[in-house]
Amino acid sequence: MSEKDHRRLLDTRARSPWRIAEAAAARRRRSLLQGRDRILVIAADHPARGALGAGRRPMAMENRADLLDRLMTALARPGVDGLLATPDVVEDLLLLGALEDKLVIGSMNRGGVQGSAFEFDDRFTAYDSASIVRMGLDGGKMLCRIGLDDPATAGTLESCARAITELASHGLVAMIEPFWSRRVDGTVAHDLSAEGVIRSMHVGQGLGATSAHTWLKIPVVDDMARVMRATTLPTLLLGGDPGETPHRAYAAWREALRLPGVRGLVVGRALLYPSDDDVATAVDTAVAMLEVE
Repeated sequence: MSEKDHRRLLDTRARSPWRIAEAAAARRRRSLLQGRDRILVIAADHPARGALGAGRRPMAMENRADLLDRLMTALARPGVDGLLATPDVVEDLLLLGALEDKLVIGSMNRGGVQGSAFEFDDRFTAYDSASIVRMGLDGGKMLCRIGLDDPATAGTLESCARAITELASHGLVAMIEPFWSRRVDGTVAHDLSAEGVIRSMHVGQGLGATSAHTWLKIPVVDDMARVMRATTLPTLLLGGDPGETPHRAYAAWREALRLPGVRGLVVGRALLYPSDDDVATAVDTAVAMLEVE
């Protein structure tokens, strides 16, 4: 993104906010898989939960112009299918013209701010079903952390179920990201054993009045072949933050992408903030993984 583009974006935000709706209405859309077996979606909804870190950089995502620049680089690479983000990021990229012929999945529940006393309260503070329909997006994504000892989980389950039903009534994807979670020394931690992921999948895929348009978004863990036997729903792999060992993460992704039912990757920080800051090469590496037999 050039300095001129950045200044134009700032000016449009201040003077002509209606152009966001105009850009959404005019956006060229595409089908979900569009003749492909697997897709790559770039995720950028972490900042809305106050989660700005990537690798060893605790404030990596603090600069919005830098984030947008990285996103535009990633979205322009051949083989990148779309974006998963909150309204603020989606709208910036709409105004910059970066979402033509891309899938756009709106992130819905960002209320569980990282590190807060209410982190399990994943209430819907971003997109809702009506706004996803109004903006012409292709679906909505929900975080669903299941904390057996936290009463806020009940509200999260009910809200996610309602959103899945509403999105399905419009034929839109409901992307559910379930975790079996608990607090460890005051910090929310996920059970990333095969058993923990399988339990979370069964709860997640049972939400809503129909699962016809539900997709799962799950982490890559040990024994993924066993994990994928837990569902018949289309499943995307969560990239997460590989830290200083991206080669290990990439190897695990490659292996999991070969499994039946896996329909691609949803990756954010690992591709937007690689250790060498070469976004294009990181994205191209992920795209190449999708071409598996």
